[in-house]
Amino acid sequence: RELKKVLPRRYFEPVPHRLLWMIPHLAIVIGGIYAVATLPLSWPSRLGVAFLIGMSYACLGFLAHEILHGSVIRHPFLRDLLGGICFLPFCLGPKLWRKWHNVEHHGHTQHDHDDPDAMGTLEDFRERPELQWLFRLAPVMRSALTFGAFTFWFSMHSFMMWRRFLKDFQGRERLVVALQFLVPLAGWLALGAWLGMEAWVYAYVLPLLIANFTVMSYIATNHLLNPLTHVNDPLANSLTVIVPRWLDVLHFNFSHHTEHHVFPAMNPKYAPALKAALKERWPESYCEMPHWQALLALWRTPRLYRDA
Repeated sequence: RELKKVLPRRYFEPVPHRLLWMIPHLAIVIGGIYAVATLPLSWPSRLGVAFLIGMSYACLGFLAHEILHGSVIRHPFLRDLLGGICFLPFCLGPKLWRKWHNVEHHGHTQHDHDDPDAMGTLEDFRERPELQWLFRLAPVMRSALTFGAFTFWFSMHSFMMWRRFLKDFQGRERLVVALQFLVPLAGWLALGAWLGMEAWVYAYVLPLLIANFTVMSYIATNHLLNPLTHVNDPLANSLTVIVPRWLDVLHFNFSHHTEHHVFPAMNPKYAPALKAALKERWPESYCEMPHWQALLALWRTPRLYRDA
């Protein structure tokens, strides 16, 4: 309420021209797949193309995030269609994402039981053998494994959320959620059968690992250095990271995560202005950190909560 008194009304309207970002990224993906499939490229050149495809996969994921919050276009069918296209590399359906992310994560951020993205507690540690195995390792090995898992964690977590929430949908909706995962998966596997294993690795597998790491480098810093909270206060449970301006443009201001949790349906285009308003009013509560420092803090921090 305090912020809405001072922020322009247009900040709360969709920004349809953000959809234009789909054009260059889809062009990079399609052109890159064509290049590794048909051109006589050396393996270093193929790696370079795979890197570009992976960056575009990640950027399309960031764009899908804001599309499916309704901050780009509000027509339900177009919102889900375009968001689903952007999430195709991750085989992540728009209906599942809105249930998992928009409803459960935003509704219960950093709640130790109700937030599907919150990290474990000591109680979880005592019940899960895989966590006990992980914490028998030396800290540097544990951190290396954790950061290595960034290369597949978003895709794996998406599949885990699909299994977890599929039962919450009924009838036709359950079928839609199932198909929104299975059809893209079948499509990528069919592409692999058509291209052959070597080309498919450069066209999809390596780019997906790169995209996962890029996305997780932000997601892991969004909340996991903040306390668990039973009162959903974004100033307490969310972290904004500082990156170069050009990276903010490329990654759709995804670094501004506190701002996103204050107004999830506000387009990230306006996040810097919202950040200034938050820091002016609540400077003692606002959490921000350079991205590299947040990642270093994660490296040094065990991934369990002893208490809140």
